[in-house]
Amino acid sequence: MKVIIVALGALLFALCYSASARQVAKTHRIGYLTAASLTAVSPRIEAFRHGLRELGYVEGKNILIEYRAADGNFDRLPGLATELVRLNVDLIVTGGPAATRPAKDATATIPIVMAQDNDPVKNGFAISLARPGRNITGLSTIASEISGKRLELLKEIVPNLARVAVFGNSNEPGNLQALKETQLAADALKLIIQHLDVRDAKEIEAVFRNAHKAGQARV
Repeated sequence: MKVIIVALGALLFALCYSASARQVAKTHRIGYLTAASLTAVSPRIEAFRHGLRELGYVEGKNILIEYRAADGNFDRLPGLATELVRLNVDLIVTGGPAATRPAKDATATIPIVMAQDNDPVKNGFAISLARPGRNITGLSTIASEISGKRLELLKEIVPNLARVAVFGNSNEPGNLQALKETQLAADALKLIIQHLDVRDAKEIEAVFRNAHKAGQARV
């Protein structure tokens, strides 16, 4: 929910609304771009709508939302981003870095609000966290830096921990850096890391099954 609230704040800034505004004369159009399916992110979408309603913006009344979902097929994202630009939306909301990049490539003028990104500066979405300097704003999760800390906490909870399966999506910008941070922590803690690449939601079940078999084989 914090992600949605911060994104909404950036959204209002991008549209140059007054903090006290509750009604608008023009019906603004928002593009919502996600790499997942709309069903998979339905709780986030509902939270997004709820936050808008709290601020006086009701979908279908004084604001319209154009939803574009790649359904796990990342190759579709550039085309979907281009569709939103052609619709001349007032701004584009992206669910994560996989959607933010094609949106960035599609427009340098339409404001883009990203719900989260692990390193917007390194990924080229912002010049700096203090002054983004481009048409992109939103929230940074600093995921890469805390990846190692998560492993440290896991070791504290499970002292006899020896092997850890790490799931990641190589299509996601910043995933490689997060893996490096995790590996550094694993080396210090004398843990064995098994990296498993999951590039599509359909692969999750098979990857979990393979990870389980690999763990049993090493017992």
